[in-house]
Amino acid sequence: MILGKVIGTVWSTRKDENLVGSKFLIVRQLDLKFNEKDNFVIAVDSVGAGEGEIVLVATGSSARQTSITKNKPIDAVIMAIVDKLDTPNLSN
Repeated sequence: MILGKVIGTVWSTRKDENLVGSKFLIVRQLDLKFNEKDNFVIAVDSVGAGEGEIVLVATGSSARQTSITKNKPIDAVIMAIVDKLDTPNLSN
């Protein structure tokens, strides 16, 4: 899984018919101190995430395991909105 922050939206009026109605979001990867990394992913939103929210992204075949993405050509899905991270051994 990837910890990330939603930084934008991808708009696509023409797409595979299995993806009609899907919302595509741009997610920048974060480290455990919420510092942004260079990596990003385009992910289908399955939980109603919005710009600025911290999310968890599943990739690969796991991305096709949600009710919204099952049997669709998806490689990344936002499957959780993060409320809090507990990292007691991580110094600030």
